[in-house]
Amino acid sequence: MRPVPTATMAAVLSVIATGQAAAQTFPTNDPVIRRMWEVGIENSQTEQLAHVLMDRVGPRLAGSPNLAAAQDWLVELYQSWGVSARKEQYGTWNGWQQGILHVDMIEPRVQTLAVELLAWSPATNGVVEGEVVIPPEGLTEESAAQWLRTVRGKFVLASAPEPMCRAPQELMQYARESTVIRLDSLRRAMQTAWRTRIRPAGNLNAAADRAGALGVLSSRWSGGWGVNKVFSTNAQSAVGIEVSCEDYGLLFRLASAGQTPVLRVEAESQDLGVVPQFNVIAEMRGTDLPDEYVLLGAHLDSWHAGTGATDNGTGSITMLEAMRILKEAYPQPRRTIVVGHWGAEEMGLIGSGSFREDHPEVIRGLQVAFNQDNGTWRFEVIDGQGFAEAGPHFNRWMGVVPTEISEHITLDFPGPQDNTGSDHVSFLCAGAPSFRLQSPYDEYRQYTWHTQLDTYDKIVFDDLKENATVAAMLAYMASEDPERVSRAQTELPPDQRGREREWVRCWPPRRTPR
Repeated sequence: MRPVPTATMAAVLSVIATGQAAAQTFPTNDPVIRRMWEVGIENSQTEQLAHVLMDRVGPRLAGSPNLAAAQDWLVELYQSWGVSARKEQYGTWNGWQQGILHVDMIEPRVQTLAVELLAWSPATNGVVEGEVVIPPEGLTEESAAQWLRTVRGKFVLASAPEPMCRAPQELMQYARESTVIRLDSLRRAMQTAWRTRIRPAGNLNAAADRAGALGVLSSRWSGGWGVNKVFSTNAQSAVGIEVSCEDYGLLFRLASAGQTPVLRVEAESQDLGVVPQFNVIAEMRGTDLPDEYVLLGAHLDSWHAGTGATDNGTGSITMLEAMRILKEAYPQPRRTIVVGHWGAEEMGLIGSGSFREDHPEVIRGLQVAFNQDNGTWRFEVIDGQGFAEAGPHFNRWMGVVPTEISEHITLDFPGPQDNTGSDHVSFLCAGAPSFRLQSPYDEYRQYTWHTQLDTYDKIVFDDLKENATVAAMLAYMASEDPERVSRAQTELPPDQRGREREWVRCWPPRRTPR
């Protein structure tokens, strides 16, 4: 087959796009809604914005220069659009920046390993080499202390290995049922045996660090191919390294068999001390009801292994693009529209919780808050969070959204209160109407959430531009709604009455590092 010439392909794509626009079903003649569709769908900027945030800025760990760079970029961008924006300090955090990381097994053979540096890990100060060791079985408190004296200058394995690094859904589809049962049983047994083995050493990571180990190797398998969850270390001198499921199993088997692996490691990082931390707040002031608020939110920070595309670059771009659409199509809102690009969500909802504490006037005047924080794909459900009278508002608001989008979104009202640990809870706990624009989790949990695969190429831009457009439409409708959204809650089920749900309390955010 001959390749289609570029000019011809462009013409074909233009015809397809024109056909899609013409076929769009608008339930309303509202010119603002039609203009939002034009700006958000036909002239989307999501790909360009995501390229800057994920590819150029990169991972945005709390306390890192990358997060600061992303915040500065947002403020400058908003101001270029004519939207008032500011960085608002809420506290401080430990500053840290990662450099290069090379890890090679050089004995009993040579192999480069798939690894990531744990956040806030110290550096190795050049290339170091050391044996890989495992806590022996049958330790007592006395023998554990003796063994720890032998780990100086070595790398300590600190996690249980996995019996298999194959995705569970593949086993369920292709393996014998007896194989699946056996592997599940083996995994539980290995985890139990490992906890028993290391218990006499106390906190193995901290103990190995104090004992002078060169490094501590961990492996938190996510259940996907070649992917591990990457978090942080509190080590003072031992480098913290997360090893892929496959390579960790290799090291564990070799060390268990007495074929002691030797690693050559070079890890660079920089401790930047305590640095200020910010939210980015952008605002379009209301004309009629400036003291009532529609709040769009998404956290800007990420972990550092990938580039934070689906956690939460997609949410950040959704709300950024929604504000661009609003500025173009609805420049004089009835109520004040605020967007919060939260800091330190990954550290415990710190940015959004601080905003709640610092801005009681917003909480008092909040018409509604919309938050987005999980992966790519289109919005599929909005849960009512137990607000007894919010359903009719959402029915009206969603009633103007083009059918091709709205038909894929389920409204579950009044619905249960949702404790999924994202920033909507920071406002929900104060009794304010706060809702999550929910996308599917599925492979997000398995492959991209806090892993090195959370990168630009995972973003589904057809969905992202729709999500941004829907967020803008909902903000517009909430701003124009003649009625306030009631804060009345549904009653607890009979079996829960008289019991307080701990998670709906507003805990004071931890604004400084430990």
